[in-house]
Order: sequence, then C-alpha cells, then structure tokens
Amino acid sequence: MSAPRTVTIRTRDHGPVTLPEPAWCLGEHEHGGYRADILHQGPDVVLAFHGRHITDAGLVESPFSESTRPELGGRTTGVSVSVIGRTLDPVGLYELAAALDGYTDRLRDLADQLSALLAGGGQ
Repeated sequence: MSAPRTVTIRTRDHGPVTLPEPAWCLGEHEHGGYRADILHQGPDVVLAFHGRHITDAGLVESPFSESTRPELGGRTTGVSVSVIGRTLDPVGLYELAAALDGYTDRLRDLADQLSALLAGGGQ
C-alpha cells in the first residue's frame, strides 16, 4: 500500500505546513496566506448553456478552519456550489438537486406554454 499523499504549503502565520492531501484534491494551493485559509479543492462540475458558464460545484475542505460545519467552509468535506454561494453537506446537496429537478419541470411547462402560444393555440 502506498503512503498517503502529502502537500507542504507556505503560510505567513505558521511557516511551511505539511498535511495529508485528499485523493480528489487538484493540488492547486495558494502559498503565502494564513493556515486557516488552506483549501483542498476538487475539479468543478460545470453547468454551461450555449457556451455560457452558469454555475459550478466541487468538493472542498478547509482542514484548519475554525468551523466544523461544511456549509460554513469547515473542516468537514463538503460541496461548494457557486450559484448559491454555499458549501453543502450530502443532505443539503440532495435538497438542492430536488429543487433543481422541480425547476426543470417548470421550465418544461413554460416551453410547452410558449410552443402553444407560438402555434396560435392560446393567449
């Protein structure tokens, strides 16, 4: 079994900090900041439409954060969702997905209504 991957990040308040790096982390860390600001970040899942970026989401973890709540960017791994500007735990992420499913249904209803209007079938 291979040794866990580690990374050393230079910080202004604690000097070089060596810590385990999750397998999902891209390994792109900002050096020279504060230890509490160290952020592990995974690849983004992007929602784009006609070449325009709408939103993205990805795994994040702040191992030295003072908060343990993922929705506050804490030490617990969460998913950062840019459209709402929050980090969600699994329950919150499922709730957001359900809300987006409902929204897509309403968009389809509007598309049906617009199609009928354009076809002369209603007001």
